[in-house]
Amino acid sequence: MKKLFFYMFVCYAGMVNAQKNYEPTWNSIDSRPVPQWFQDAKFGVFIHWGVYSVPSYIYINRQGSVYDCYAEWYEVLAMSRKGPSRDFHDRVFGKDFEYRSFAPMFRAELWQPEKWAQLFKDAGAKYVILTSKHHDGFALWPSSSPYSKGWNAMEVGPKRDLVGDLTKAVREKGIKMGLYFSLIEWESTPTQRPGNFNGYYLPQDVVSKYKIPQDKMITDHIIPQMKELVMKYQPSILYPDGDWDEDEHRLQSKEFLSWLYNNAPNKDEVAVNDRWGKVRGKHGGYYSREYADTDLDSDHPWEEIQGMGYSFGYNRNEDINDYRTSEELVHLLVNTVGRGGNLCLNVGPAADGTMPGIMEQRLKDIGAWLAINGEGIYGTKAWFNPAEKSKAPTTTATDTKEKTAAEAASTKSVKTQFYTVKGDDLYVITTKWPLNGLLVRDVSFSVSTNVRLLGSPKKAKLVNTSNGARIIPPMLSPADFNGKYAYVFKITGGARQIKKGK
Repeated sequence: MKKLFFYMFVCYAGMVNAQKNYEPTWNSIDSRPVPQWFQDAKFGVFIHWGVYSVPSYIYINRQGSVYDCYAEWYEVLAMSRKGPSRDFHDRVFGKDFEYRSFAPMFRAELWQPEKWAQLFKDAGAKYVILTSKHHDGFALWPSSSPYSKGWNAMEVGPKRDLVGDLTKAVREKGIKMGLYFSLIEWESTPTQRPGNFNGYYLPQDVVSKYKIPQDKMITDHIIPQMKELVMKYQPSILYPDGDWDEDEHRLQSKEFLSWLYNNAPNKDEVAVNDRWGKVRGKHGGYYSREYADTDLDSDHPWEEIQGMGYSFGYNRNEDINDYRTSEELVHLLVNTVGRGGNLCLNVGPAADGTMPGIMEQRLKDIGAWLAINGEGIYGTKAWFNPAEKSKAPTTTATDTKEKTAAEAASTKSVKTQFYTVKGDDLYVITTKWPLNGLLVRDVSFSVSTNVRLLGSPKKAKLVNTSNGARIIPPMLSPADFNGKYAYVFKITGGARQIKKGK
């Protein structure tokens, strides 16, 4: 009888939670937890693909802001500013060539969404985020907004529903599908607003030609588009962007999020970030960092997004030296997960739908590493050894100073040893092979404790010392072990005991 009452209570509690009504206030919205699947996923793939993939060029100023190297900002950085990128545009396409003239050239004629989906599965990604609409306003789905007429992938260019086709292919591989969505559009956002001029946007004559009336922009375009994406494709992640100059009230962010959490077909599954109008690191869902300082820790669910090079959109001006090595990218993953976050690594396909070979290779190398070591990554939580350097204050990308492109693209960290936990198991991850062993400071283990190197059939040793527990790796040959880049030791059995500091 007691079991029956307990079962009835659990069911009732679940019904209450599922039926919770979220109000359009930050207190109510922020009370909704970030879905557990997202916190467990740890690794995803971002895709920047659109009209900007046709010119696929931007001048790289390694000492300038990281944003100056974004090829997906071609309409602004190359066409609306004097400099090397504008010189390239004039020489290759002509001075009078408009940005919208690129759309018919964005044909995706070689695109095979099933091939992409298989690549992402091979990479070990648990979710994918596609730019359904970037800041240029071009929709990769047949948007029903009257302001997207003639400016979407079904009517011009590919003549197909890119969002729908990739969503289907990705989900068939058992991967969660998410959608990026820009809250601003270059051609409809005034270059200058009262008291706020940042110089990012387009000349007034371009804005005047394609401008959406400001009293229609949010209520008749932005909100209906987001709701259309939610109802039609049920994205597991809705990733807004373009929030830096926007006001949460004008965007109707709280009203939309309460609608999403109450009415989305997959309302219990959908995750969102915190880019809802100058509220990053304060409100929304998980905190979204962009080329941020991965040496900073946070207890709130967060995600770091970075490209393999300097740009998110494909930049033909990047060469082999601009791409990070597979080892560097694995270290970025370890550093991010070892501090409690998710890594969403970007790829920028070509306009014809092919994935640059170097990006394929990097993804497959990460997948090969995860095939051996994923147990210490997926479904884990970060553990911070009190005896080591204390956690830095919680922060987000908006709290850090703007970095140069070279600084932002660096994966170097003074920290080489990280810890994750899953249940009663502790995973010690090191980005350097421990020739002299690994010391887990101020921790001792019982005699029943076992330690092994993931991917190796040989046992490692665990020795308690006056300073803590030392892991002694097994003697290995290439025939015994094919791991590289970073190494994961799994410790099981026997309770961990934290010694009191001296």
